[in-house]
Amino acid sequence: MADSPGGGEKTEKPTPKKLQDAAKKGDILQSRELGTALVVMAGIGWLAVTGPSMIDALSDMLTQALRFRRDDIVDFSPAERGLDLLTGIALPVAGVMLATFLAAIAAPALLGSLGFRPGAFAPKASKLNPGAGLKRIFGTQGLIELLKSIAKVGLLGSIGVWMIWDRLTAIIGLGKQGIAPAMADLGNMFILTCLVMAGGLFLIAGIDVPAQIMQRAKRLGMSKQEIKDEHKESEGSPELKGQIRRRQYETLNGSTRQAVAEASVIITNPTHFAVALRYKPGVDAAPVVVARGSDAIAAAIRELADQNGVTVLQYPELARAIYFTSRTGQIVNEGLYMAVATVLAFVFRVENRMASEMDRPFITVPEDLRFDADGKKQ
Repeated sequence: MADSPGGGEKTEKPTPKKLQDAAKKGDILQSRELGTALVVMAGIGWLAVTGPSMIDALSDMLTQALRFRRDDIVDFSPAERGLDLLTGIALPVAGVMLATFLAAIAAPALLGSLGFRPGAFAPKASKLNPGAGLKRIFGTQGLIELLKSIAKVGLLGSIGVWMIWDRLTAIIGLGKQGIAPAMADLGNMFILTCLVMAGGLFLIAGIDVPAQIMQRAKRLGMSKQEIKDEHKESEGSPELKGQIRRRQYETLNGSTRQAVAEASVIITNPTHFAVALRYKPGVDAAPVVVARGSDAIAAAIRELADQNGVTVLQYPELARAIYFTSRTGQIVNEGLYMAVATVLAFVFRVENRMASEMDRPFITVPEDLRFDADGKKQ
């Protein structure tokens, strides 16, 4: 088992970040066998469909090329003459080129590797090192490529020999036919042989693609320590934190953001639940739940409260009790009046500089209103 630079065996699968970083450097999942199979099949398939029209176009081009008119002798223009001849076969040839081009693009697209990566063109010292080059040629990867080439030649050669041997009598009989029928039959045999051989290429690709997936996973494998280091690095990334804050903020709609901004207090779990309460004397008959949420929404509520200067207090039992007994827009459960009134009184005293954090009250939640994180009564 390979050891990582940071120590420890690379027993873990590469993380999405490791795969993304490798792709930026040009280390992507690719299979030349799949690309070859798709390009050959696309080209042969297009010829099978448009072959007769292409033969007719070539025949017309040759006929016109060997035919001389009086104008060609008096005022001969090689460029114009050549352009006229090529115009007739331009469309069939362009069709073949387009089909093979799309097939070449389809290969990396099927493997999820389609895209332009400037890092792949960056100069690498390992590519200029003769020792590294010899290692690639005579190493394990070189041996694998050699075996693949031998298998490919053997398989395709066997298919070709079998196709010719199976139709040997028909091939010999072509000499007894006219030129046009013989050429047509020969063309059909050629197309069929190529299609079967292209199928053989897909068989090889079906073996090569899983092998490439396994090799890349092994090459990019990580140790447990590397995963821990990556996690720490990501957690401390300002970009990632900014993205998390944006996603959290986007989870709240406009009315909820306004409600949180106008809330009297936010009571938290402290991380899994958050409820925003509003109580305006003379307006609200009792404290009202203006916003509530769990996990990402709870984090968004806390973030928005910090931005708007709304007091955030950690009372886990009370936060769960309000969350599981009241919905947004409802007043708090009657059994929680005393606890909520105590919290609000403390908040009002702090806002009027009559109390500090050291004076935070201890509250109790009625036993029949105590819930765990799953909403089950304790």
